[in-house]
Formats: sequence, C-alpha cells, structure tokens
Amino acid sequence: MKRHRLGQHYLTDGGVAHRMVEYADIDRGERVLEIGTGKGAITRLLAVKGASLLAYEVDRENFDETLEALKGTEADVRLGDAFAERPEFDVLVASLPYSESSAFIKWLCTMEFDRAVVMLQRDFVEKLTAPPGSRDYRGVSALAQLAFSIRILEYVASEVFLPRPKVESVVVAIMPRHRLSEREASKIIKLFTLRRRQVSSALAELGMDGPGYGRRRVFSLGPEEVLDLCKE
Repeated sequence: MKRHRLGQHYLTDGGVAHRMVEYADIDRGERVLEIGTGKGAITRLLAVKGASLLAYEVDRENFDETLEALKGTEADVRLGDAFAERPEFDVLVASLPYSESSAFIKWLCTMEFDRAVVMLQRDFVEKLTAPPGSRDYRGVSALAQLAFSIRILEYVASEVFLPRPKVESVVVAIMPRHRLSEREASKIIKLFTLRRRQVSSALAELGMDGPGYGRRRVFSLGPEEVLDLCKE
C-alpha cells in the first residue's frame, strides 16, 4: 500500500530529524527499530549511531530509495509491516502515517521495549491523554494510559512536511509502564465500541463478565477499571 494512502507526510526538516534521534539517546549495541522510513531522513541518522538498526517500510518506492541511501551501512531495511512481524527491539524511533496511529498504540502496548520517540498528530496525542469521561476519551486512550508514560518533547509545525498537513504534529517520548496481552488490548478496544452504553449492558452484549458499576457508562471508567474488566 502506498504511504500517501496512509496519510503520510514526509519530514523535510533535518533539525527535527536530528533532535528525534538525540531524544532517543541511543547507546552502542542497542537494538533500534524504525517503523516507516519514508525517504530515509531519520533512517540515515540512526544508521550511524553504532546500534543494531532494523527499519521497516511498506512502500516499494520509499524502500528502494532508503536502501540506496544506506549503502555501506549495516542497517537492516525490510519491505514489510513491522506490526505483523513483531520484531524485538530496545528503542523505537518513528514518524508514523497519521492513519496508522491507533494501530501503532494497540501494537506497542503489547511489546517489550525500553523507550520510544515518535512523531504523532497533535490531536491524536490529546486523545491519548484525555481523562475518563471526556469527549476524546476512547479505547486507545485507556490503552495508552495503562501501558505507557507519555511526555511531549516538542511541537512540530506543518510546514516542515511535504505535502503539508492541515494539522500540527508532536514528538513524544513513550516509556513502558504495564505490558498488555494482545487479547486484553483487543477486548479494551471492543469494549469502547460501546463507549456510551451502561457498563452492564455493554458487557452483556459482548459476552463479558464483570461488575456492572451501577449506572455508569463505559467512557466514565478509569484505565485501571477498564483493565479489571478486560484482563485475562
């Protein structure tokens, strides 16, 4: 699938790329993963850090361009989907297509890692950090708040991308707190498809057991309460 169909906007500002790599604070010998090389702006910087770099790209044209740019390095660049292959890594650095953000959070919360530095859409980051009961609080919010500690590193203006998006982006640091199973993550997302239903009604429809929480609705549950309902 072409990355422009995924909502990809290519980073053209070398300063932002350099800072993302510096934020990751990569040590020699660490296993580094990049998801989505794009035109290789970040990949080229990661390849000279002395770490073991594995990079994935789904678009053939971008893959070939990145591969050419990394000739002479030991970077392992693969044409494929990192979400499907689930590689092992210590540090993740990525500038993700906007349309893949939710899938990324669901995938990352099931992975074992040390830290991640990721470029995401600003309104998506606001959704990840939205409090229970708010309009933006969704299944992905509960996942992120259970699994991670998220810290905003910098806001990135739209003019440093090509094509220029209509929104701002944010570079965030993600540190793991609690690793979820794939089944738990899927159940949380499924529960929030009925986010405005009373908890007891939603559980009955989904065939799940658990306390009904009185007349409370799904979107009012805190992350730990959600996990109590959905844990294995």
